[in-house]
Amino acid sequence: MRLIDERTDAGSRHFANLPRSVNAETLRDHLLCLPGTKIINFVDDAVVHGWIDFEYDGRRFVVRVQDEKFSFFVTDPQYSDVSLYRLALHCGQLLGSA
Repeated sequence: MRLIDERTDAGSRHFANLPRSVNAETLRDHLLCLPGTKIINFVDDAVVHGWIDFEYDGRRFVVRVQDEKFSFFVTDPQYSDVSLYRLALHCGQLLGSA
């Protein structure tokens, strides 16, 4: 798995795209298996696609739920690639892309 390093206009970093092989609720519950994870906001709506807004390791993350993929963003673009990789790998194990 390779990390992405795309910056948004708001300054966050888009670091991963993973296949949408489960519903957003299942991914949200899987994220909660990581110690210290806190869900801030969760929307799963066919009209607006949805998102999972959460905190992990003292950082803020957003997963955008799109048609065929989950797109992962971190608000701190300087956050460690090793930690981002661990998070993406954790999710990839559920989504079948690890």
